[in-house]
Amino acid sequence: MNSLWLIVVSIIIFSVAYVTYGAWLAKQWGVDPTRKTPAHTKNDGVDYVPAKAPVLLGHHFASIAGAGPIAGPIQAAIFGWVPVMLWIIIGGIFFGGVQDFGSLFASVRHEGKSIGEIIEANMGRRGKKLFAVFAWLTLLLVVAAFTNIVANTFVSVPQAASASVLFMILAIVFGFAVYRRGLPLSVGSVIGVALLFGCIVLGNMFPLALDKTTWIMILMVYIFLASVTPVWILLQPRDYLNSFLLYAMILGAIIGLVLYRPSIELAAFTGFSINGQFLFPMLFVTVACGAISGFHALVGSGTSSKQMDNEADAKFIGYGGMLIECVLAVVAIITAAYVTKDKLGELLAAGGPVNVFSDGIGVFMSKFGIPYAVGKSFVALAVSAFALTSLDTATRLGRFIFQEFFEDPTKEKQNVLTNRYVSTTITVIIGGALAVGGYEKIWPVFGSANQLLAALALIAIAVWLKNTGKNYSMFTIPMTFMFIVTIVALGFLIKANMIAKNYILVVFPILLLILAVILAFEAYKVLGGKNPNTPKVKA
Repeated sequence: MNSLWLIVVSIIIFSVAYVTYGAWLAKQWGVDPTRKTPAHTKNDGVDYVPAKAPVLLGHHFASIAGAGPIAGPIQAAIFGWVPVMLWIIIGGIFFGGVQDFGSLFASVRHEGKSIGEIIEANMGRRGKKLFAVFAWLTLLLVVAAFTNIVANTFVSVPQAASASVLFMILAIVFGFAVYRRGLPLSVGSVIGVALLFGCIVLGNMFPLALDKTTWIMILMVYIFLASVTPVWILLQPRDYLNSFLLYAMILGAIIGLVLYRPSIELAAFTGFSINGQFLFPMLFVTVACGAISGFHALVGSGTSSKQMDNEADAKFIGYGGMLIECVLAVVAIITAAYVTKDKLGELLAAGGPVNVFSDGIGVFMSKFGIPYAVGKSFVALAVSAFALTSLDTATRLGRFIFQEFFEDPTKEKQNVLTNRYVSTTITVIIGGALAVGGYEKIWPVFGSANQLLAALALIAIAVWLKNTGKNYSMFTIPMTFMFIVTIVALGFLIKANMIAKNYILVVFPILLLILAVILAFEAYKVLGGKNPNTPKVKA
């Protein structure tokens, strides 16, 4: 089969879904463009800062994309390309897109607060506390997993490391020029993107070669600083500029595919049980961000909702951002499917899923004149830039959730643990300690925890919609399916880590499993109409 058909058909399907299903969701939930958003009503110049839709999409997309939609589909390719493609399309449209759009919109209607706060408003304080612990533990896994991905990429492609450092300096200058000196966004974008690619050139000229341990330490310092500084200084401008890297990468890959039109070599379906892994539930856990990701709900309700300029942008950023990520996931599975099984094994052994993806896009870009080595280096740099974005966003979210957990609205003087520097330090230290365990051990647990987080986010939004008298039927199947999938997957992981004597990675799944079951039961009482004390909330 020609791989060109995969990308063309998927883009058409996603486009139709955005125009039709996305619009239907907005109508059902009552999106109101005339209503002021928290970015305006609570503007504090640090976390609550209005951002134009393209800028916020850049931040949101850069934060949710990371390396997840690349690593997941490629790893899931062991089951064949058809199951992966079907799940990306169906999951993205009816599961991930609904969750991302819904969590962003629900947070905007709750003063830009997190999913945990939404749970408190609709299920009570006990539910919030349980979810906060669950989400924070999951974010520790995110920090550990993406620290490994970034450190490994910087070691294998030192050009990406030096370019990333230059990116940060450029982002600070860009943010200062746009937000403090009134430089028009259009002018700043042209200059910024030109300098962005200049950073890539300089990065290739002056690679920064350090060992993995050193990079992990540097990254820990970086994410601490990125988590406590105002969003306009680094987060918004860097993510916005970095988004152009990903757009260029996707566009380059698609143009290359149109010119190259490689045939699919990977088997369409290889079986329900491969190397001791079962298609159900592992396919749905492994693909993760390429179809649905609980981390997206934390981003939408953690940073993006605090920067949304207009409610009408929720569909564009939440639903649209997820579908763009699905396109990236389709490109990722093609990079694994167009090579032979032996070649795929070699590429995975040499540098993991990111190496498979970088090699494939490098080959595709070479078809319109970009040297293979330059193309591969550019892709590795782009992936590392987005993994770095996910990393520092996860740290900021961890800080938010940690602070919220210990906040007491009845007291004027808050616990020292609500201090942003203290909460960030604790999150960074524990996340960094887990990072030492290595990517291979952490990713399966992260994938399961992440998907279970998605199930809980879907449940939380459904409860809010029910309490406000709005249609929540679009959540029924996704939340039930994801809950079953992840409970089964966590059971397999607990057993596997017990056998391997990875006891830390046994404790994490057990804690997450217990918390999730209790939360699901609390939600069931509300959705089933059996809780007479359900809070009455405003739409």
